[in-house]
Amino acid sequence: MTGIDAEKEKQEILQKYRNLLKVSRTDISKEEKKTIRKAFNIALEAHKDMRRKSGEPYIYHPIAVANIATKEIGLGATAIICSLLHDVVEDTDYTLTDISNMFGEKVAKIIDGLTKISGIFDQTISIQAENFRKMLLTLSDDVRVILIKLADRLHNMRTLDSMIHEKQLKIASETVYLYAPLAHRLGLYAIKSELEDLSMKYTEPEIFTNISKKLKESETERAAFITRFTAPIRKALNEQGLKYTILARTKSISSIWEKMKKKEVPFEEIFDLFAIRVIIDSPYENEKADCWRVYSVVTDIYRPNPDRLRDWISTPKGNGYESLHTTVMSSAGKWVEVQIRSKRMDEIAERGYAAHWKYKDANSNESGLDEWLRKIREMLQNIESNALDFLDDFKLNLFSEEIFVFTPKGELKTLPVGSTALDFAYNIHSHIGNNCIGAKVNLKLVPLSHKLKSGDQIEIITSSKQHPREDWLGYVITARAKDRIKNALKEDKKKIADDGKEILERKFKQVKLDFNSITINKLMAFHKINNSLDLYYEVAMGKIGIKEIKAFVQESEKGKWLQYLTKRFLPTKSPKKKHDAIIKQEKENSKKKETIVIGENMNNLDYTLSSCCNPISGDDVFGFVTISEGIKIHRINCPNAIQLRSKYAYRIIKAKWTDIESIAFLAGIQIKGIDEVGIINNITRLISDELNLNIRSINVETTDGTFQGVLKIYIQDTNRLNLLINNIKKIKGVEKVFRINGNI
Repeated sequence: MTGIDAEKEKQEILQKYRNLLKVSRTDISKEEKKTIRKAFNIALEAHKDMRRKSGEPYIYHPIAVANIATKEIGLGATAIICSLLHDVVEDTDYTLTDISNMFGEKVAKIIDGLTKISGIFDQTISIQAENFRKMLLTLSDDVRVILIKLADRLHNMRTLDSMIHEKQLKIASETVYLYAPLAHRLGLYAIKSELEDLSMKYTEPEIFTNISKKLKESETERAAFITRFTAPIRKALNEQGLKYTILARTKSISSIWEKMKKKEVPFEEIFDLFAIRVIIDSPYENEKADCWRVYSVVTDIYRPNPDRLRDWISTPKGNGYESLHTTVMSSAGKWVEVQIRSKRMDEIAERGYAAHWKYKDANSNESGLDEWLRKIREMLQNIESNALDFLDDFKLNLFSEEIFVFTPKGELKTLPVGSTALDFAYNIHSHIGNNCIGAKVNLKLVPLSHKLKSGDQIEIITSSKQHPREDWLGYVITARAKDRIKNALKEDKKKIADDGKEILERKFKQVKLDFNSITINKLMAFHKINNSLDLYYEVAMGKIGIKEIKAFVQESEKGKWLQYLTKRFLPTKSPKKKHDAIIKQEKENSKKKETIVIGENMNNLDYTLSSCCNPISGDDVFGFVTISEGIKIHRINCPNAIQLRSKYAYRIIKAKWTDIESIAFLAGIQIKGIDEVGIINNITRLISDELNLNIRSINVETTDGTFQGVLKIYIQDTNRLNLLINNIKKIKGVEKVFRINGNI
């Protein structure tokens, strides 16, 4: 490559390596430093001819990952070694055996967990989900796999500018869907916030830039307010003789945007843009008492909101987070959140699992984080679930908020928000769950589906005659309960299916069919049944009888199922080949007006507009290749976009509007305001008469002097839609107008 100063690059690489050693933990021994140097030399040699998309030497990346792992997460020598080597097996000729021989089995196992699954996958598999599950499988051995992976993902997000736009969207979506929640669950709040902000930079660039600009513009005013607010607190704490530090932390951009959406307010109406953090330097045995002393000081100066007290000192969060939160009214008439914690609590809040492990000897009680990790290991034991089911269960059960409930003897149990009495029963023991007939919550009899709240005390009622039923799967949300119910149902199903197999064999003899795997597979395909167990079960239940088998014989003789069966039972094509085949078929069938061009070559293909986000001309869009409904067009910021790009990235294709004027699209807007006389008439007159737009429907509700309405209109593009929204905002009495992002 021309224009490269090799000597200068060499010096820069060495400088980055020296900086890594400077920021690494102080407890690293001389022997460990030698091993780190050995790992650095191997990585340097292995990646010597490789460059990143930015043009920089590839070795910059593993050094940066090691830097994040030790400096920002607080990991030690082994993590540094693994970070330096994390791409060696995947991208070079080195094998796991080589790594094991040079650095030991522990390092090799961690590297294995960090190495992506190789091979060809069919269209029904999410490679990202498989890689994520593989990474989590190493949890039973070493949680550092996940921590290093988070460091790897963070550096990739920090350097995402050099990627093409489609790749940016894919990686950003995976990050906010999987890795940011994982960082949050492991207590790495700083990393979680940065991952969310960096993801938003690419998925919502205009909003990200706008909020960033407004934060910068209000920085001076915020700093002055914080100085005035904290002055009396500092004075009072000094009088108390407490050792403390006061920090002010501005909310992350993504958190501000989430609040703007939730409250349906502009940036200017978000008052809690920052939180005040009081960190006290107290010995472990005095931490709780001193935190409450600080709380008393703060609430003596400023009036607290009684509904906003959060005590995570007495009952820490599941990831080990401990802090006392209160929201107080400042003298300027603004609510301010104050967080009170010790230095130990603050380090755990910032560095999560690494700090939790560091302080474990000081507090030998098992934390919620240990319990969470044990739950992951339990989920991973269910090897029968596919990767996407696993991913959904993982997000639902292990990233969710929690409730705290009690057994009849007062033992505390932690469950995800939305858990039911049946979830609680299975949390106690599988046998209790399987035999559960009801529960008493706070001494009151409730059904199995009753949703629990924090503070509930639950007693489970059982009967030996009770057995799990299919509808129970709709009563539970925890992976443990679902898994136990499915296993119990499967056992019952197997017994019934054994009878069904004998029945089917007899019926085959009646119509003179051979009872073998080929015929069974053809019959399954004919009835769209996925496995033989379900087939035999349906035979036993009478859903497939002699009539259905004769119909199958007639169709088979006609040969109509030959092509379908070939596709179903021959080895699946790679995603690329199958994707190309779909595009080719769409191109041949395309007779649609040229409103959107699709794919790398911008072809005119058949498509449908997705109803979940209702894209209109001018929206940034992408195509999604569905299994049965062809190509669907979604907006880039569709509510389902992040999930689609994360789980099915290989089915995402480019899409772009052509220059069209004659077609009108259905769009929805929501309007809120004061119920003044004639206001609805003013709105409809503006839409129909002044802007000459067609209204499909209007639905308005009034409550105590306010109104809320949803309008569905036909409009040509986003420019006209934005003009309409801005004009409606000018009507007297209208408070808020915004486009509906979901179904209309």
